[in-house]
Amino acid sequence: MKITDVKVWLVEGVKYNWTLLKIFTDTGLTGVGEATNWPGSPIVYHAARHVGERITGMDPMKTDFIWTKLYRDLNWMGPYGASLCAISGIDMALLDLKGKALGVPCYELLGGAFRQDIQLYANYWFTGGGHNATDYAAQAKKVKDAGFTGLKFDPFAHTNYLYGEDLSSSLTLTPAQQDLAFHVSKAVRDAVGPDFDIMIETHAMLNHRVAVKMAQRLAELDITWYEEPAGPESADTLRAMRERIPAGVSICVGERHYTRHGIRPLLEKQVCDIMMPDITRCGGPSEMKRMATMMEAYNVLLAPHNPNGPLSTLASAHVCAAVPNFFRQEFMFNDVPWRDTVITHPIADMIHDGHLRLSNRAGLGVDLVEAEMEKHPGILTPKPGFYV
Repeated sequence: MKITDVKVWLVEGVKYNWTLLKIFTDTGLTGVGEATNWPGSPIVYHAARHVGERITGMDPMKTDFIWTKLYRDLNWMGPYGASLCAISGIDMALLDLKGKALGVPCYELLGGAFRQDIQLYANYWFTGGGHNATDYAAQAKKVKDAGFTGLKFDPFAHTNYLYGEDLSSSLTLTPAQQDLAFHVSKAVRDAVGPDFDIMIETHAMLNHRVAVKMAQRLAELDITWYEEPAGPESADTLRAMRERIPAGVSICVGERHYTRHGIRPLLEKQVCDIMMPDITRCGGPSEMKRMATMMEAYNVLLAPHNPNGPLSTLASAHVCAAVPNFFRQEFMFNDVPWRDTVITHPIADMIHDGHLRLSNRAGLGVDLVEAEMEKHPGILTPKPGFYV
């Protein structure tokens, strides 16, 4: 069996473009994958097309060989970024194809299932109101009523717009902005009650002093984790923050850390309790499984980052099924209506009481519907504003 073609689509998503792809072979067997990232999705789109050309003629069953060759060849462009997104999508599609060739779900290729019900937490649930305690509380209650037991949000992201400031340039918050972020967070805690996971995101958009101060304030709300208190550039910086943030507050990082090589210093310096690699960025399902195995050696939990398209959701769930150190998987609570029409089996049918129930269908368990994707082409001009 040989790869004959790789086709790539940009599809509009609720936050940004999805980069979806399909591998074709000379036997008629196909596999589907996702390479979504933002910003710069047109760059990822063209990278995926280029990487697809590089694997044409190869044996699609040699998944690890192809991953390693692509990673080593494209490392000259840098080990991360658009080329690794393309590798991630190709790896996902190859595993899907291999599962379909063998008649088994992807989680069987990753070692077999510890579980088939994957516990989710909700993100993007707060889009129906303003950045105030009342609206956030009402929307958080809807998440709980839907059967979820956890949610995530960034209480800092919109305070800058309310006060006419640009948080992205200042990396600070005024006392009034700090109070607003805390009161919104407390309203969410009061709305969902004590037995509910609350994950606080910072997007690494706070300076060291403010990030530590807000972690200390939010500790009284018994938050499940404090996400990205510093950027991905230095494990030493994260280690310094870990020493100042209250011991009862777990730190989660990883959406901007890639491959097993990229997370090694974080694990060795013990800067986090939970890691959240993104399957469309970190190297795909094969690499996420390898990362999770490294994390297990340091007693660190896996909670995949997933603000992406439907294939990312499914592929992440297959990895989560196949590792012992799984904690939660991110899920977009509000999404575009065509999320479930661009695939052959709707994700909505798989969601039960805040869990995604994986089927026994081969591969990822779905195919892409080309005609539906083409009805919703990706937006090539970036939307203004800050995305959370």
